Amino acid sequence: EKEKRLLLRKLDRQRRANNPNKYNEDGTIKRENKDRSVKSNKYIKTQNELRELQRKQADIRKQNHEELANYILGLGNKIYVEDMNYKGLQSKAKETTINKKTGKYNKKKRFGKSLANKAPSMFLTILDNKLKFNGEELYKIDTWSVKASQYNHIEDKYIKKDLNERWNDFGDYKIQRDLYSSFLIMNVKNNLKEIDRGLCFKTFDNFKTLHDKEIERIKHSNDKTISSMGI
Repeated sequence: EKEKRLLLRKLDRQRRANNPNKYNEDGTIKRENKDRSVKSNKYIKTQNELRELQRKQADIRKQNHEELANYILGLGNKIYVEDMNYKGLQSKAKETTINKKTGKYNKKKRFGKSLANKAPSMFLTILDNKLKFNGEELYKIDTWSVKASQYNHIEDKYIKKDLNERWNDFGDYKIQRDLYSSFLIMNVKNNLKEIDRGLCFKTFDNFKTLHDKEIERIKHSNDKTISSMGI
């Protein structure tokens, strides 16, 4: 990622050096200038270096997805996922909001960069294709109806949380938000629109045991943990 960032900066410098007539003194683009951009040989060379880097990243990403899909299929063949609008998550937020703590405007950027790097849609396609090859399918739950990130099966109610709240507080214990959502999704009804509360109660004790064990493993692991885990 660092190498990619350096190449993009290099391209920008070369582009500006080759086309000074297309930029204002303060560095902004002259939108009224419709002249054809000049591309030097060095610029084209840098472009090719960037393309090669992106190609390698794409190959590594696909290989990692294939390996992860095989690992998941080794655990079972009935897989539930949320039907997400990744295109919508990539776009900038429309509303202008202010940070309550700092009083500054929040950035409108959302998850474009991370989605481009992780390519979750491609991963689900790979997983779905592997399932279909074995006569199975990928079950996509109705995200808006299930509301897995908000539901509390013990109190049987929906509690809306801020994005930075990564743990569900059940009083005597806490459950990591994403893992709990996965648990709820595992217990959806056949219509893929409702959570089977009764099934949640039957499977919760085993889930909590595995949850606590995994959290302890992560805490004592040297592996890099994604920030959304809140650990």
